[in-house]
Amino acid sequence: MLLIPDYRVRQRDLLLEIIRAMTSRLDLAEVLRLVLKASVTMVGGEGPGLVALRNADTGAYRIHATLNIDGDRIPRLESQLQELVTGIQQGLDYHDLEGTLQRMTAEIDPRMRQLFPMPLVIADEPVGILIVFRDYPAAITVDDRQILRSFADHAAIAVHNARLYENIDRERQRLNAFVAHSADGVMILDAERQVLQLNPALAGMTGWSEAESLGRQEEEVLVWSTVSPGNLHELMDGGWPGPSQVGSNPLSVEGDILRRYGQELSIAITYVPLHGEGGQLANIFANVRDITHFRRAQELQNTFVSGVSHELKTPVALIKGYAGTLRREDADWGMAELREGLEVIEDEADRLAGLIDNLLEASRLQAQKMQLDLGPVDLVGLATRVVKRFQMQGTGHDFRLAFPEAFPVIVADEARLRRVMDNLLGNAVKYAPEGGQIEVGGQAAVDAVTLFVRDEGIGIGPEDQEQIFTRFYRVNDALGQRTQGTGLGLYLARAIVEAHGGTIGVDSRPGKGATFHFTLPREARVTTDATQEP
Repeated sequence: MLLIPDYRVRQRDLLLEIIRAMTSRLDLAEVLRLVLKASVTMVGGEGPGLVALRNADTGAYRIHATLNIDGDRIPRLESQLQELVTGIQQGLDYHDLEGTLQRMTAEIDPRMRQLFPMPLVIADEPVGILIVFRDYPAAITVDDRQILRSFADHAAIAVHNARLYENIDRERQRLNAFVAHSADGVMILDAERQVLQLNPALAGMTGWSEAESLGRQEEEVLVWSTVSPGNLHELMDGGWPGPSQVGSNPLSVEGDILRRYGQELSIAITYVPLHGEGGQLANIFANVRDITHFRRAQELQNTFVSGVSHELKTPVALIKGYAGTLRREDADWGMAELREGLEVIEDEADRLAGLIDNLLEASRLQAQKMQLDLGPVDLVGLATRVVKRFQMQGTGHDFRLAFPEAFPVIVADEARLRRVMDNLLGNAVKYAPEGGQIEVGGQAAVDAVTLFVRDEGIGIGPEDQEQIFTRFYRVNDALGQRTQGTGLGLYLARAIVEAHGGTIGVDSRPGKGATFHFTLPREARVTTDATQEP
């Protein structure tokens, strides 16, 4: 007899108690421990035991829990266990499997006299196998088999449930990790738009911590100053999300929110409805993205396109106008008029070529393809030629050169340094519209030289002094709005100077003029990290 009759009722009560305990536990390791402990009790001994679970993908059995078995024996037991499982699946009885059973018993403890393998099966799918040993042999009755089979069935259910919970818990942890560490803001709402979860990224955007936001209405946390097509409350009153269906009705909203401490932030939100049983709205998942930089990039692009359009139209219109005037057949132009018209055409063509060169240079920079053509450069001679060209334009400014004697010749790319000087003087002329003095000079040190362009114009505020070297940036004041340009000149100037291994900056106060200065090594330390903008 497997079970001692005097203890049958008590053992059955113990079985029910253990089954209740197992089915109430969702921790897989704890379930396996209870399974083993109950198994040993059921066979009336204190012998060893093991539980092996089946990998659903590979079909292999791996030992997950043991009782009174040395850990170093597990690899050999797993190999024998696979033979045992294969035999059971083929319908072999214990007599056919006697050799495998004896080897397993000998591997664990030669004193063991009996082994009980109990397959764990649920819905005709094998979950695993449980094996217990005892040190004395005894016959197995029909009742004993029924009790063990019932136990194995309940154990299979308990293990299956625990594994399902473990998988669900693992997915929950992955989701929580994704939500917590996502660069985008994430918010989970209930059907009444109350906040259930809010991640750190969204807390940073709104100024509301997760603890402070929990239980609040969504519109308390996301306070819109402008929004399109409408806020969530209004859109839900209008019928969103509608009936439940597969992939139903994501909603996109974009606008500006007022952060908790007053600043504005541009965001885009995608709301996704999650339906429960019966098709009722259960939750709303909101993915929030900060689009402030994207909006700024759009504004810069629009400004750039507008500026380029105007800059292109002006010289083209002048060239066309003068060319059309000079070719009129009803006019008899003298040499002076012809020369004057051709000079205007030439100047405007140069202006157009300069603009195109700036655009091409910016494109090369974006592709990181700036290459310098190095050679000896006489900076004093270069500055003199650039200043003379501006003087000939009759801008009304007093240009002066301020270089010390014996100013050194450096190794650099002369064509690109001429573009730097052109851009700096062009800015000085634009932003000193009332005339005044524009001074171009330099200073020399042992291993570097510094050049400067100083004007008496409107000056630059501290908030703009770093930004003016970025691509497409325009100073946002009255004169800046009236002055046409692409916002590329200073960006290119910085890129060229830094490509030579130098630095560029500005010293200025509003209303007190500006001094742009750049320092270059006497022999260019060429760098491939030319200034890049996103």
